[in-house]
Amino acid sequence: MTDQPTPDAAAADAAAPEAVVTEPVSTGSAAVDYPRHWAADALASDGGVVHLRPITPADADALVRFHEGLSERTRYLRYFGPTPKLPPREVVRMTTVDYRDRVALLAWLGDEVIAMGLYEGLAQSGKPHSAEVAFVVADGHQGRGLGPVLLEHLAGAAAENGFTKFEAEVLSENPNMVAVFRDAGYQISRAFDGSTVHVEFEIDPTDALTSVRNARERASEARSIANLLRPQSVAVIGASTDPKKVGHVLLANLIAAGFTGPVYPVNGPGQARSVRAIRAYERVIDIPDPVDLAVVAVPAAGMGEVLDDCMAKGVKTLVVVSAGFGELGDDGLVAERALVEQVRAHGMRLVGPNALGVVNNAPEIALNATLAPRIPGPGRVGFFCQSGALGIAILDHAAGRRLGLSTFVSAGNRADVSGNDVLQYWDTDDATDVVLLYLESFGNPRKFGRIARRVTRNKPVVAIKSGRGAMTRVGEQKERFGALDDRIAKMVLAQAGVLQVDTLAELFDVAAVLAYQPLPAGPRTAIIGNSSVIASLAAHSARSSGLDVVSLVDLGPATPQQELTDAVSHALADPGVDSLIVVFVPPVAVDTAEYSRSLMAAAEDSPESATKPIVTTFLAVEGIPIGLSVPGPGGVPTRGSIPSYPEPERAAHALAMSWRYAQWRSRPDAAPVELPGIAAEHARSYVRELMSDGGRELTATETAEVLHWYGIDIVEFREVSTLHEASAAARELGFPVAVKAGASEWIGRLDREGARLDLSDATAVITAFAELQALTGESTLQVQRMAPKGPGVCIQVTESRSFGPVVSFGLSGRLFETLDDRSYRAVPLTVDDARDLVAEPRSAELLAGAAGEQPADIDALVDLLMRVSALVDAIPEIREVGLDPILSSADGTAVLAARLAIGPVPTLADTGPRRLGS
Repeated sequence: MTDQPTPDAAAADAAAPEAVVTEPVSTGSAAVDYPRHWAADALASDGGVVHLRPITPADADALVRFHEGLSERTRYLRYFGPTPKLPPREVVRMTTVDYRDRVALLAWLGDEVIAMGLYEGLAQSGKPHSAEVAFVVADGHQGRGLGPVLLEHLAGAAAENGFTKFEAEVLSENPNMVAVFRDAGYQISRAFDGSTVHVEFEIDPTDALTSVRNARERASEARSIANLLRPQSVAVIGASTDPKKVGHVLLANLIAAGFTGPVYPVNGPGQARSVRAIRAYERVIDIPDPVDLAVVAVPAAGMGEVLDDCMAKGVKTLVVVSAGFGELGDDGLVAERALVEQVRAHGMRLVGPNALGVVNNAPEIALNATLAPRIPGPGRVGFFCQSGALGIAILDHAAGRRLGLSTFVSAGNRADVSGNDVLQYWDTDDATDVVLLYLESFGNPRKFGRIARRVTRNKPVVAIKSGRGAMTRVGEQKERFGALDDRIAKMVLAQAGVLQVDTLAELFDVAAVLAYQPLPAGPRTAIIGNSSVIASLAAHSARSSGLDVVSLVDLGPATPQQELTDAVSHALADPGVDSLIVVFVPPVAVDTAEYSRSLMAAAEDSPESATKPIVTTFLAVEGIPIGLSVPGPGGVPTRGSIPSYPEPERAAHALAMSWRYAQWRSRPDAAPVELPGIAAEHARSYVRELMSDGGRELTATETAEVLHWYGIDIVEFREVSTLHEASAAARELGFPVAVKAGASEWIGRLDREGARLDLSDATAVITAFAELQALTGESTLQVQRMAPKGPGVCIQVTESRSFGPVVSFGLSGRLFETLDDRSYRAVPLTVDDARDLVAEPRSAELLAGAAGEQPADIDALVDLLMRVSALVDAIPEIREVGLDPILSSADGTAVLAARLAIGPVPTLADTGPRRLGS
């Protein structure tokens, strides 16, 4: 495919080796600020990295080289005619832009430009909000999806500068160009004029655009992880003949696992020319065949030459196990950021540094590129963690339980590849049924929530959000400043369908039942055992965990094998039973193999076992006992194996977590909600106008204006500064009214000293105004129409370091705030999320009506929550929202007070064009 631009819009295609411009750029008339925030690393469709940044005059030579490298055909499609060389005057014009009406972006690989895109405003043609767009891609990089990437970033820059529409001229013999616009999700209009096609389309974000962006992001990120986990060849850089060295261990583990491709030791000049009887090379570029993955165990000082060689060799991914980076503190963090910048500039992705490595147990790959002395056998569980030391313990523990893994990634300092990337891969990986995450922090929390919601629709995700003991010093410092109450974390993770656990043991407990047993259709649980005490413990734990124990069968300590078989078969056949807990702890020595065969026979002979999970406390064994496993190739357990737990409480809890996930997955997919009365573009434009003064808290009037565009109306009020204004405002609004102070310290007080309510005449208003001015010291107060009475609630949105914007809901007032009786969810909300928010606080029953009062209008509260979520999601410049109090009655909701704070868009916002995290 050829990505081709318009004929006249050649006014901005180029780029240069420097990735950072530190001074304003001269455009020939006035100095303009270089838009650093437009620079980004993005993934091509093949999983490789490209660096995008705005053009500068210093990019002239690189632009000329790029143009000269284009084929005749590509130049023809770009310029609508032969253009073998760019005249110097045109080079100056193309590299000198104002970053507003004329913008050019360049895509770089190393020191070479591989694509360029531009837009030029059409104000001189009477179209002040339209711009002509064009882009071209080097022949050797066409087909990598760079055209759509450039288009996304150009559209983002154009929207920031106030443009709403793109236009383009395309040769009719180049239908691929039109397809780029159409397939990006834009609603295009076309007009044919002989040999050209004129294309126009709105660039404002739409659901279709977002859907296409997310699908392309998913595909490219999954492909980049496939490059990591499914390499055809591996180089170990830093391989050593010394068995005590890291490079030797890596090579030995690769060989021992039986990696199916070639392995190349690389050990530098002056070293042995073979390691473990395999020919070694001085440098990666000396290897005669292609290399997909490089596992690096060299000091930080030697990374520069390694990166250059790897790019020249076409290596796709680096796994850096070397330490000495961010885990050491600020200086190490600087070196780590430089490493990431260099790796991405070379078009590669990075796992690490300070990583344990990666595993792929697929028989056609058999990759163990880790330092772990023991890894589990093949299975259908994917595992992601950060800490290398913890990773070794995880792999050993999983192997001891006979919990098979499909793939494993230890990202170390997680400087580049993150849990989000690996989730994208597992979402599309047919070899993975269950995902386990040990999360010490979130790279992009909003993106994590979006991906996790999609993944958990088909595959369970179990996570530990903790890891303080395994974190680096830098990570611990971040955690101290950004600690999020664990209760909030659980609520937000549950919102995405993620099961959160607190310990590694619990993580593996839940993984075992999810990996080997079906999901229960309901909570009805039968307990069968030969110990009444242990069975009772299981029943108590099951009930407290949310299961409904419908049957408890005590077979007695000396139960024959056949009785066990019959009891299990009967329970499985019972339509009133959804799952089973089997307890078998004989008081005397017996042939346990016979009993395990009896239990397995009952499960295998019952067709219902395919839909009813079984867990057991079998001889207090932990994991998958050999006698209770359905062996696959190599004897590893497969689906249908019955997990065993050392205590009945753990068995019951694991089964209850499986039921919790089944409940969440049974919820219908959240359909898009059309909220009437929203003028999103008006609100967005207004907020961006207000942002010209920088971040700040909005005035009451500004706040009311923004909320009004989203269908949220504050009960009518007037701001007044004199007795006369107060009296006039009360007459205009109509009695009764309230006079109140607007400062936060006077809102929500139990003594209500900051407000005077139900004022029925002008005299009462004047008296209240004078009293409150004297009490509060505020020169400006508010006169507000009285609203229907009802319980006061509050809705707030705050920025969480762990999860991005978080919505909270609870009853209004300092008492409920002190008790922290709040529910929390991450933005954006679904209708189910909003209903859960209203129902979760302990005080929520007050909304159902008490002492003869009518219940509150819950649907109105849900609608209000959805509007707040939509506002924050669509306008990320809105950093804080507070609606407090909101009176909720049978007649609806009445917002009495509100506050909004605006600021720069967070770097972790999940909006705009695709880019890798920094």
